Amino acid sequence: MPADHHPSPLSGPSRDAGASAIEVRRSSRRRRTVSAYREGDRTVVLIPARMSEAEERRWVGVMLDKLAAQESRRRPGDSELAERAARLSAQYLGGRARPATVRWVTNQNTRWGSCTPAEGSIRLSHRLRGMPEYVVDYVLLHELAHLLVPGHGPDFWRLLEAYPRTERARGFLEGVVAAGRLPGPPDDGGE
Repeated sequence: MPADHHPSPLSGPSRDAGASAIEVRRSSRRRRTVSAYREGDRTVVLIPARMSEAEERRWVGVMLDKLAAQESRRRPGDSELAERAARLSAQYLGGRARPATVRWVTNQNTRWGSCTPAEGSIRLSHRLRGMPEYVVDYVLLHELAHLLVPGHGPDFWRLLEAYPRTERARGFLEGVVAAGRLPGPPDDGGE
């Protein structure tokens, strides 16, 4: 921990708040601002060192609420996903792709999305949550196109030509896959 960061009475090393731990870091350099971010399964809240314990508790609550609101905007639920699919189908496929269901799933770890044309169902991997919107839109549009054309032949790719960020989204996803295969940085034993 940097020299000017001091653990907070609330944090100990961290305290549990439901699914994620909270670490409060006090800084003598920080004068008025409070900020927070997610670091893996932990939430880090940065506060001024002079803040009282009562102010700290209040600000931790405020920042947790703020992060949750930001994440809910970035991570649409199933109903928002279905609305998004309808919008994408109308915009890029002439409204011809009409899925019966569109939902997030947690059991797809080797695919970004899947489609069962006979049932009209589309499933997107939970791993897409929090990725840029254009990437989620591309995967959703990809699965919508499968409702119209099975396989990945020329007719299928012609449907996706209308989406201007197809190549960019594919490159992003390829980068995510490649990064997952890379070894982490060597552990030099200190920092």
